[in-house]
Formats: sequence, C-alpha cells, structure tokens
Amino acid sequence: MEKRVVVAIDGPAGAGKSTIARRVAGKLGFVYIDSGAMYRAVALAALRGGADLDDAERLEQLARATRIEFEPGGARVLLDGEDVSAAIRAPEMSPAASKVSVFSGVRRALVEKQRQMGAAVSVVMEGRDIGSVVFPDAQVKIYLDADPQVRAARRVSEMEERGQALVAAEVEREIRERDRRDSTRADSPLLRAPDAVYVDTTALAADEVERVILEIVRKKAL
Repeated sequence: MEKRVVVAIDGPAGAGKSTIARRVAGKLGFVYIDSGAMYRAVALAALRGGADLDDAERLEQLARATRIEFEPGGARVLLDGEDVSAAIRAPEMSPAASKVSVFSGVRRALVEKQRQMGAAVSVVMEGRDIGSVVFPDAQVKIYLDADPQVRAARRVSEMEERGQALVAAEVEREIRERDRRDSTRADSPLLRAPDAVYVDTTALAADEVERVILEIVRKKAL
C-alpha cells in the first residue's frame, strides 16, 4: 500500500497558510486541502439559503448535507458541484466563516469530511486546528505565524489583486478580532500543537517559507 502522508499547517489568518500549503502540495504531488474554504463554503450556503448564522442546528445540517470538493491539481473549490472559489473569498465571507466555525456541530461535521480526505490520499491541509484536532497523528505539523500588521498588509495586497480595495487599519482590526475569537472559542481553538514546528513568516518571502517547509517535510516524512 502506498504510504499516505499528512502535512498539517496551522496558524492565524494572513500568516500565509493557503499560499504555502498550495505550493508545497504542488511540489510534493499531494492534494491541497483548504479547511478554511470549507467553513467559508458552509457560510456561503447559509447566507444563500437565508439561514441565521446563530442557528447552530441549521448550520450543522448544512455542514453535513453540502458536498465540498477540491479540484485535484487546482485551486477550485466546489460546493455541491458549483465552482465557488471566487464567491467564498468575498470580504464578507471571512467574518461569516468565523461565526460559523464556533459551533461544535459544524466543526464535527467538517472534521469528518477532512479525515475522509486525508485517509484517501497524501494531503497538505491547512487551517487552525489541523495538527491539534483533525490530524493529531500527522507526520508533519507546522505552525505558521506573523505579526498582525504584516498579515493585514498581505490580506490587503491579496484583495487588491482581485480588484477589491480594503483599508489596512480596518483589516488589521478584523484580523486581531478574529485571532481573539478563534483562540478563545471553547471548541477546537486556534493553538500550536506541542509537536508542531513554529515558523515565523513576518520577514520571509513565500519562496523562503516554501523551502523551509519542504525541508521539514523531507526530514520528517519522506
């Protein structure tokens, strides 16, 4: 049987998880799984269906019923067969996804889906509780971090490339609030797993972070 490897990359918003996880997965030939996109997809389904983002029972139902897929070798996210890659990245989806993610039922439903994905193929999965909750036995665990101001600047730059203008100070405020909410929630809070390798990306370019992560993966799992 082919050896399956799980690379778990955790960290706060704007630390570079999505960019690095996608690049590392591409270099290793693994499937890239964006767990945050899964919560955004549930939030999108809820908003489209007029569901209350405080209705835990309804949100859990949506999380279990929706089919969320990641296109192999690409960056497309499919929600019940529809490409929602752009829709889930709209500015209002970030706070909506954070609200959805606080509910235990939603998290349990999506963790089940994530574990099914990781059991089928080698993956690079990123989020906030991948190494601590979803895959506590992952062969490789990374915790990416960066200064909040730098993370905000990265998010503004990312959105500008998509034609959306944001105010840096407002983005930083939202990032700090999301850090607080994610790290203090009762269920699966944002935290660094004891055996995760800490990587501060504040002063590093994406190429440098990629090299660091690939070296860690090769030493630990390949």
